[in-house]
Amino acid sequence: MTGLLATAATIIPVILKVLLIVLPILLPAFLIWQFFVIWQKYIRTYYIANTEFVLLEIKIPKEISKSPLAMEVVLTSLYQTGSVTYQDTYWVGKMKPWFSLELVSMEGQVRFFIWTQKRYKDMIEAQIYGQYENVEIQEVEDYTSQIKRNPEEIFMWGTHYKLAKEDVYPIKTYVDYKLEAGDEEEEKVDPMTSLIEFLGSMKKGEQIWIQILIKAHKKEGLREGRLIKKKDWKEEAEEELEEIRESMKLDEAHMRIATEGEKNQIFSIERSIDKLAFDCMIRGFYIAKNAAFDNGSITALIGALRQFNSNSLNGFKLGWYTDHSDNAKDRAALLPFLPFYRKSYMDKKRAHYEEEMLEAYKMRSFFYPPYRNFEGEPFILTTEEIATIYHFPGMVASTPTLARIPSKKAAPPPNLPI
Repeated sequence: MTGLLATAATIIPVILKVLLIVLPILLPAFLIWQFFVIWQKYIRTYYIANTEFVLLEIKIPKEISKSPLAMEVVLTSLYQTGSVTYQDTYWVGKMKPWFSLELVSMEGQVRFFIWTQKRYKDMIEAQIYGQYENVEIQEVEDYTSQIKRNPEEIFMWGTHYKLAKEDVYPIKTYVDYKLEAGDEEEEKVDPMTSLIEFLGSMKKGEQIWIQILIKAHKKEGLREGRLIKKKDWKEEAEEELEEIRESMKLDEAHMRIATEGEKNQIFSIERSIDKLAFDCMIRGFYIAKNAAFDNGSITALIGALRQFNSNSLNGFKLGWYTDHSDNAKDRAALLPFLPFYRKSYMDKKRAHYEEEMLEAYKMRSFFYPPYRNFEGEPFILTTEEIATIYHFPGMVASTPTLARIPSKKAAPPPNLPI
């Protein structure tokens, strides 16, 4: 004991001296960092609050012969990097624009939406009409505005999806499903069909909302409001390719034959590098009147993107969700005497999660305040991957509740901007 006291008496003065030397440097640096963070949040919140957004509904025709490649072309136009000056970033609050691609089922009626800043509305319409000449696009009232959290009448469950592996590995895309070949309609295997069928199976009183938030990905530095530079994902992809090739070396002069999985990985990653990439977040929301609640709908929502998964590449899995985890529920059953495992506390915590999730969804907020990186981190998807998840299906998707319009209609307005 005497030895410990003697050691402490020796070390403590040294620690205090170090703190006295370092604190005058670290404290101002910390305060500057905090000011930077708070100021950025304030001016960006102000900028967003003064920006007008619109929700566009796309009604698709009975016959669509285009492959998802057409949607990939549309998505290319959404790659808006929002070039800024230092004044734009640090005084105006300007930032890269983001968009929300949404698939919604309202009591089984399946609908497509795109949420955007109003200044991009004409461009988006022109791009969609250019690829899908028979669609109808309308600016509509936000369907989320009618929903408010009311546990006495409405049940809510929301989740974020995340990638199973590193961003550099792509999911299974429409190219892997050979949809780009333009085969006959009856020969197509569209992975979106099962998603559409699931959405169309909702009963009266049930809704499913799926939101795909996208923002152009690129290198970012101080000009874009980052003190720590953000790398381009392609650098990581090149490093991953090199690691795969290194693992195939037997010695300096010889390489073993690549397995089919390795060949697929190399081919798919190299194909992805040639595509434009977006920072993404995907949300799923199940909302039902209490009388219509079906636990099976939650299970189906969890696996709604499973058809895009590949064992050798990447896929989606369940991320954060508004309910308590099974482990938390087990601990609550075993330790109900602890304050943070009491039912009243857990119900209050879940209510808070539901309110935040609903508000974040309504605001389409994730990349910027007020819900920046809300319960998750953005991941990378290329235009090919996003077009696989979100495109307008042909007749192969025969869901009767998929809203369609007659195929024969007038051409798009001739005065659309180019």
